[in-house]
Amino acid sequence: MTTPNARSESPNHRPGQMAMGVGALIVAAVLAWGALDIPSDAGYAGVGPNFLPWVIGAALGLCGVMLIREVLTGGYRQMEEPSGAARGDWRALAWVSAGVLLNASLITTIGFILSCSLCFVLAVRGLRASEGKPIGNLRQTVKDAVTGMLIAAPVYWLFTKLLAVNLPGITASGWI
Repeated sequence: MTTPNARSESPNHRPGQMAMGVGALIVAAVLAWGALDIPSDAGYAGVGPNFLPWVIGAALGLCGVMLIREVLTGGYRQMEEPSGAARGDWRALAWVSAGVLLNASLITTIGFILSCSLCFVLAVRGLRASEGKPIGNLRQTVKDAVTGMLIAAPVYWLFTKLLAVNLPGITASGWI
């Protein structure tokens, strides 16, 4: 239980929380606006290609409304300031984000297996950084890349052969 004096000493997170809520609403509106231009003809599993942007837009809109509601009713009422490892590590977030972004941008160029392996290498680097461990030397990076390939290859095979879902490959036959 916090006392009124302790609460006034903590930093005010409301402007940042309000900005996140408004930003989520803006992104939700942009997604919904973009989904209006996508044809709604039913395709795979009975849903059209505009289904996913609408679902993501609705989820972001709900999150934005909830964040703004929290700001207007007190903002971070029950949260204490994080300390130590709970504070987070921006370097780790940067590594993981870089992996996800590179995976999304390179998947059609270098194929599913290689882009997922690259994502794995960068994400593991970020997780190591978040624990304060060294991010690794060349040998560790190669081991991480091989591990990423050993995970991505069976996933690729399951999707393409068992589920008949096309994933980008780097050869004409599509296996790799």
